[in-house]
Amino acid sequence: MKKLSVIKAIAVGACILVAGEASAQFNLKRAVNSATKVAQAVTLSDADMAAYVKESVDWMDKNNPVLPEDDPYTQRLRRLTDGITDADGIPLNFKVYHVIDVNAFACPDGSVRVFSSLMDIMSDEELMGVIGHEIGHVLKRHSKNAFRTELLTGAAKDAVASTSGKAAALTDSQLGALGSALVNAKYSQKQEKEADDCGYDFLVANKINPYGMAMAFEKLMGAEEGAQPGYVQRMFSSHPDTKARIENITKRAKKDGYQRPEAKTEEAAAE
Repeated sequence: MKKLSVIKAIAVGACILVAGEASAQFNLKRAVNSATKVAQAVTLSDADMAAYVKESVDWMDKNNPVLPEDDPYTQRLRRLTDGITDADGIPLNFKVYHVIDVNAFACPDGSVRVFSSLMDIMSDEELMGVIGHEIGHVLKRHSKNAFRTELLTGAAKDAVASTSGKAAALTDSQLGALGSALVNAKYSQKQEKEADDCGYDFLVANKINPYGMAMAFEKLMGAEEGAQPGYVQRMFSSHPDTKARIENITKRAKKDGYQRPEAKTEEAAAE
C-alpha cells in the first residue's frame, strides 16, 4: 500500500488514480499572485538557466516522496535505464516519485522523474516509450524554451530581473511555479511530433524497442476518458492527431524491423 499523506498545496498533473491504492499527490505549490506582468528585458545565459533548473528540480525532489535505491520501483527503473547515461551530451539522472498522479517529465538538465502510478500501468517497453518521448522534448530544446518563458514572464520574473538572472533568492511559491513549467509545459502538436521522432531515435540508439512508444500512447488514450486535466490531455490535445502519431511510430517501427512486444504490466509479469 502506498503512503497516504496530506499535502497543503495546489496539486497539478493527471490525477488518474490506481484502484485500491492511496498515496501522496504530486506536490507543486503555485504562486498565489498569478497575474501576468509584462516581461522585462533579462539576459539569461545557459549557466543562469542551468542554475534555476537545478534549484527547481532540487525543490521538487525535496518536496515529493523520492523512492530509495532499494525500492522495487527504483530497481525496475534502474534496470530499464542501465547504461543510458546521456542524451546528446546532456547527463541523465532518473528518480521515481511515489505519487498517485500518472505522469513523467524530463528537465533541460537531464533530470528525468517518473511517477510510480505511471509505472503501475505500463509495461517495460511502454514505460521506456514515455521516457523516450519526454527526453525527445529535452533534445529538441522544447523544455528549455518553456522554462525560459516561465522565468521571463512568471512568478519568479521580478526576482530574476532584479539580479539580471543571477543567483536570485526564490520563494517556495516561485520555485513551485518554475517546477510547473517543467512538469506541465504545453507543447504544440508540431513539438509533440518532433519529440516522438527524436525520442524514437533515442530509443533505437540505446537498443530499446521503439514500438513501446506507440503502445504507451494507445494505453494513455484509453485512460483519457474521465481523467482530470493533466499529462494525458497535455500530450494528446487532438484525437485525430494522436492516432496519426501512433500510426507514424508504428510504421517506422515496422519498417525498421521491430516487432510489437506483448503488452504486460510489471504486476502481470510477476504473476
